[in-house]
Amino acid sequence: MYVLIGGAGLVGLSLAQQLVELGHTIAIIDADPAACRYAREQVGVMAFEGSAVTTQVLLEAGIRKADAMAAVLRDDALNLAMVTLAKHFGVPHIVSRIRQRDFKEPLRIAGAHHIISTVDLAVNRMVNAIEYPEVESIMHYEQGQVEVFKLGVPGESDVAGRTVAQVIQDSRFPEGSLIIGYQSHPHADLVIPNDNTVLEPGSTILVVTKAELLHQVIDFLGVGSKLAPLSSIEGTGNREGR
Repeated sequence: MYVLIGGAGLVGLSLAQQLVELGHTIAIIDADPAACRYAREQVGVMAFEGSAVTTQVLLEAGIRKADAMAAVLRDDALNLAMVTLAKHFGVPHIVSRIRQRDFKEPLRIAGAHHIISTVDLAVNRMVNAIEYPEVESIMHYEQGQVEVFKLGVPGESDVAGRTVAQVIQDSRFPEGSLIIGYQSHPHADLVIPNDNTVLEPGSTILVVTKAELLHQVIDFLGVGSKLAPLSSIEGTGNREGR
């Protein structure tokens, strides 16, 4: 894809670097000559010096052929202007960063498909790291209503050595939660498990659940959780609604 990025600050340059590594063609716009020079020489992308909210510079940077645009300028009002112009020029996919939440609705109305608060992301990750130190990572969906997280299976946990079916059929495993990924060891590929997949000690699982059930799921799958005896869950069948 041809991706146009407005802003060559830390976020813009980091985004450009990762997109280049994924094989995309990147053009970045910034008013700072030094930032543009760094983008060309160190990141290896096209860089256009000037304002990302002027038509002339956007056209020079190829906004008419852009498959996606990311507005990561330092000012929310400038991001709003860039999103508006990207919508005007028919960019198919528009992403914007915000600093102040008051700009979220205006950005949405202007045409941004994804609006990301870097401050909220950082704070949420810190809160999760403090509150759930055993969780490797958590991602939020549907305005935080749904959580997807990675959790290691410690050897002392009672879920270790059990199959996915045995775990999810336990009455204490929250209804509506799913084990959607399994990694047998850190260097193994993440696979989609089936009912017969055994959760080996030292493995990692990927779980999706409702936000209000997150703590319950973590407690159940973590150290010290107590599964019901096999005799009590055999023949109970799969639950619906998962």
